[in-house]
Formats: sequence, structure tokens, C-alpha cells
Amino acid sequence: MKYKLILASASPRRKELLTQIGAEFEIIPAKGEEILTSTKPEQAVLELSRQKAEEVAGTLSREAGNIVVLGADTVVALDGNILGKPKDKEDAARMLGMLNGREHSVFTGVTMIARGLDSEQIISFYQETKVFMYPMTNRQIQAYTDTGEPMDKAGSYGIQGKGAVYIEKIAGDYNNVVGLPVAAIYQKLEKTGIEIL
Repeated sequence: MKYKLILASASPRRKELLTQIGAEFEIIPAKGEEILTSTKPEQAVLELSRQKAEEVAGTLSREAGNIVVLGADTVVALDGNILGKPKDKEDAARMLGMLNGREHSVFTGVTMIARGLDSEQIISFYQETKVFMYPMTNRQIQAYTDTGEPMDKAGSYGIQGKGAVYIEKIAGDYNNVVGLPVAAIYQKLEKTGIEIL
């Protein structure tokens, strides 16, 4: 059965990924404060994605018809520690220095609240992709932070942008690193009979 998809995020990258697969969707970004109770990356992304989905779903009436509210959150983790978005250029350079020449993980948590007139189900999962970075010189790190690209990115880099030249290889879903594992989302909804395309 066809459901209307609502993305609880203002992320231009998530919007691009959903557009790329041909999904029709509306954007209603979650605006609430993010409250973390876990420092484990996989738990943190599940918590945050659920908060976003629940906040937006709570604003929609039952009469909205068949809807799926999609909340997502992505973090970069190094040695089990979460690296969020940088506070400033120095913070971005610090994070890139930590990731320099090493392997790290990108976790995206997804929560989908699928609601019909008299039913509701919650599908929640996370995906992990391992990312291997080439060594970077201090000059390269400085030049990259000067582009401004790292400033709104978890872990201070964008795999789909200028940061791509420092990515040696990945193990897992590329789209997950960009911010939304669209294939896994589609497959999980399809299994429950929910169509979004």
C-alpha cells in the first residue's frame, strides 16, 4: 500500500538521496533539542533518529492518511568515541588529524513511524559503514578546513564532496556515509508492505 513519506530532517544530502531513488516526500524538519543518554555510537544514532521521528509524527493528525515519518541521524565514530560536527575550524582540523590515515566507522540510525488510520508501527535500525582514510599532511588538512566543507559534517568531512580525495576505500553502504541508507530503508518498508516509490 502506498504511503506518503515525510522526512524529519532539513539535510540537503538526505533530500538528494531520497530524490535520487524517485521517492516523493515532504520535508518537515525536527526542531527539538537532541538529548543523548548513550555514548555508544549505535545506541546514540537510534535514540536521536527516534526523537526526530517522534517529534514530527506528534505534530501530524491521524487524519493525515497513510504516512511514514522518517527520522535519521549520522555520527562518525573512532575507537568507539563519537565525533560530532565541528564547533569551528580548529575543531575540524583536530578531528581530521584524528581520522588521518586510519579506519573509522560511520553509523546512521533510522527510525520510521508508519501510521495508517487505525495502525502504527515503528521500524528502527542502524547501519555501519567502515571508512579508510588516506594520510593527510597538515597543509592538506588546513586547505580542506579552509574550504568550509567540514563545518556541517559529522567527523568534519564530506565523502560526496571535496573530502572524497582523502577516502581510500569503504566497507559497506556508501549512501550510509552520506547520511541515509536508502536501500535498507526501501527493503525494510517493502517487507512490511509499505510502498514509498
